[in-house]
Amino acid sequence: MADNPVYLSVSDLNFYISQKFKNDPYLHKVFLQGELSNFRFRMHSHQYFSLKDDKSKINVVMFRSFFEKLKFKPEEGMKVYVSGYVDVYGPQGSYQFYAQTMEPAGLGALYEQLRQLQEKLEKEGLFNEDHKKRLPLFPDRIAVVTSASGAVIHDIMVTANRRFPHAEIDLYPAKVQGDEAADTIVASLKQIQAQGDKYDVVIIGRGGGSLEDLWPFNEEKAVRQIYAMQMPVISSVGHETDTTLADLVADARAATPTAAAEYATPNLADVLTKIVQLRARLYAAMQANIRAKRQILDRLRNAPVLQEPTRIYDQQIQQVDMLTHRLNQAMSNQLQHDRSGVRLLQERLKALNPGRRLEQLERERTFIVANLFSTMTTYLKDQRNKLNRIMQQLDDISPLKTISRGYVYTTDQEGNTVTSVDKLEIDEKLKLHFKDGQVQVNVENIRREKDGNQEK
Repeated sequence: MADNPVYLSVSDLNFYISQKFKNDPYLHKVFLQGELSNFRFRMHSHQYFSLKDDKSKINVVMFRSFFEKLKFKPEEGMKVYVSGYVDVYGPQGSYQFYAQTMEPAGLGALYEQLRQLQEKLEKEGLFNEDHKKRLPLFPDRIAVVTSASGAVIHDIMVTANRRFPHAEIDLYPAKVQGDEAADTIVASLKQIQAQGDKYDVVIIGRGGGSLEDLWPFNEEKAVRQIYAMQMPVISSVGHETDTTLADLVADARAATPTAAAEYATPNLADVLTKIVQLRARLYAAMQANIRAKRQILDRLRNAPVLQEPTRIYDQQIQQVDMLTHRLNQAMSNQLQHDRSGVRLLQERLKALNPGRRLEQLERERTFIVANLFSTMTTYLKDQRNKLNRIMQQLDDISPLKTISRGYVYTTDQEGNTVTSVDKLEIDEKLKLHFKDGQVQVNVENIRREKDGNQEK
């Protein structure tokens, strides 16, 4: 150990190691393969995950600017190829891999991208049969989107002119291979769309090739533009074994450009033959209908009714007479019934005569008045007798009757009856009540007695 050691800070040490990574030529551009681990998609943000194999793993960072350029959606457990560089993350002192590109391993990037895009568009319903438009039977104008120098347009024109010369075919040139092909295809489709209802059907296609060659017809913008077309679209991309997303979203798919032209146009010879057949069938049907109508007319001419028209009304006249008789009988029965009802009502009206009712009520009133008078008389007599008995009882127990025999009763100044000497005091003023007057006295002496014995 040195006599005077120099102590570095953690930041200095991490910076030093970071410079070592940056100066190492083998770490400037590293290509890795492995399996995605701990991948959690973050919307509009940087992505943090791990890349592992059977024995080890490394932390990976993929900045948003690089991640948004991917043409597929990474998923947990997916085996991928990545390229980037190795560096140290200073705040934590850990080294990690900074990914700049990524593509699936195994089937390859294009196949995985195609699978994911197909699943996405299928969930949105772009391949649903309910959205498919019917092809016109007799198109007047056909638009073709393909290369101007290829054999596709030649095959379509030859076949369409042979089958249905009436149809007019317009070519909208587009690149069908390369990075710019999808943009030119979309531009041509939009140009056709801008023409309104000028075209009855659109054919889009090219010859066969590898997946890379056919890739413009798998681009999402091209598929969505085909789906948005207001007129039906026939797809003829590649050979019969090749399948692109344009084939799935189109309203009809043809294995070859010749088949596409056959789908778009009717065979004029077949149409003319069918017209002749239909004309013959129509003529035969009209002849049969005329014969049937003539037979009906003959039967009507020979009908007895037309021979003797008056017989038509015989049954109706008899029915009218019968109905008239039934009507008269019904009216007679109804009148008789009504007369019986009137008589019954008259009898009921007599029974309810107001005069007779008043006489009955007057008799009831007289009876009630007489009965009331008798009852009141008896009631008053009983009450008088009861009152006399009560008066006699009151007279028997009246204090006045006792006073008339020489007794008096005493009250104080407030008029309260004095019943005991316990309530009296010396010099208290009292009143003595006689049968013919009152006397006021003063208490001078109080003597109490108990059981006839004097108490002090």
